[in-house]
Amino acid sequence: MKTILVTAYAVNPYKGSEDGMGWNFIMQIARYQKVIAITRINNGPHIEKYKAANPEYQKQYDNIRFVYFDWPYIFRFWKKGPLLSMIYFYGWQFTLAIWLLFKRFQFDIAHNLNFHNDWTPSFLWMLGKPFVWGPIGHHPQIPKQFIQPIYGNKEYKKDQRLWKLKNAFWKFDPFLKITAARAAHVLCMNSQPPHKLHLNENRYSIVPSVSSEDIISNSTVKPAGFTVLSAGRFVPLKGFDLTIRSFAKFYHQLDVTAQQNSKLILVGTGPALPLLKSMAEEEKITDVLQIIEWIPRDQLKILYETAHLFLFPSHEGAGMVVAEAMSYGVPVLCIDNAGPGEFQHPLSVLKVPYLSYNDTVIGLADKMAALHANKDLYNRERKLAFERFDTYFRWQVKGEALKRVYDGVASNEVSNSAKAVLTNLQKIS
Repeated sequence: MKTILVTAYAVNPYKGSEDGMGWNFIMQIARYQKVIAITRINNGPHIEKYKAANPEYQKQYDNIRFVYFDWPYIFRFWKKGPLLSMIYFYGWQFTLAIWLLFKRFQFDIAHNLNFHNDWTPSFLWMLGKPFVWGPIGHHPQIPKQFIQPIYGNKEYKKDQRLWKLKNAFWKFDPFLKITAARAAHVLCMNSQPPHKLHLNENRYSIVPSVSSEDIISNSTVKPAGFTVLSAGRFVPLKGFDLTIRSFAKFYHQLDVTAQQNSKLILVGTGPALPLLKSMAEEEKITDVLQIIEWIPRDQLKILYETAHLFLFPSHEGAGMVVAEAMSYGVPVLCIDNAGPGEFQHPLSVLKVPYLSYNDTVIGLADKMAALHANKDLYNRERKLAFERFDTYFRWQVKGEALKRVYDGVASNEVSNSAKAVLTNLQKIS
């Protein structure tokens, strides 16, 4: 049994997204390895509370040693907003590596786990041991027609500035180049990081960080009607404007009876909420739109169980909610991109390419209409969603694949069996 030193900026078993991913990856690693898990101090109370409340995982807990590292408050009070948080994250990683040099932990492989993208480096190569990097993510630039006319010049310029900043890191950051060169193996959330970082094929695998353990039988009968569900932050990246407008186009094509049995549910909040409400009024769907700003986890599960379709035309390179929806056998309709589009089953037809804004809306609406009208197509897509989750997005699958990666890194090569598990998404593109 090897010892893996894992650095994970965000770890919280009570949260989703990066925090939940950090916790679940550590738990999966601990199924087969000893783990020294380094995370921020503020995560400690949540970790200890969860361990006390869930003793059934004691065998894995016994394999994990949590160690906490952070800057003193006087040096981090300014950490507010996405940009400053990213600057702090960069500094946290660098100082953490220096701190680890003096701690002299005994381990076999270092794994720089989460809160990562393909334009900020790791510094674990300084420890002189083989290290695994990622999963690292990549959010493509939002096409102009999907941000400027909808959210205005301010948001468009903000996205442009972020894209220029990323390019500056890709071109000029020497630590990023060293990280890419020194990593024994790189886990990538989608197909884009290898291109940006110029990684050789034998040094990376495609392994989305999105996963779930929620699972119901794909034979569960859905209630009558047609409920479309979507969840996430209300920001331009998530494409909720497309959700509202495509649902509206679909809805207004239905007959009166079908309209009475159809509805759209949005779960989330964010700065774009007023715009989305205004859009819904303009599209005349306020009577069939329900916006839930916060919901307990148990109630969210009920929404997944009763939803007929998960509509997620996001521009991002990830999306934890996609795996969650699939775990309930809910078909996912998305953009054909390097994020949710790559998460789909290869045989699914529920992807719409980037076209003009209006044509993309029409394409999404047409897919909804086809699912609504064709029961055989709907049942087929539901089966594919469930199969995709069961084969690739269960946390246990990640744990088994990580074991193979560590075994391969320890022997200076990643085994063919690991590559077969981890590069499945490459077959889609």
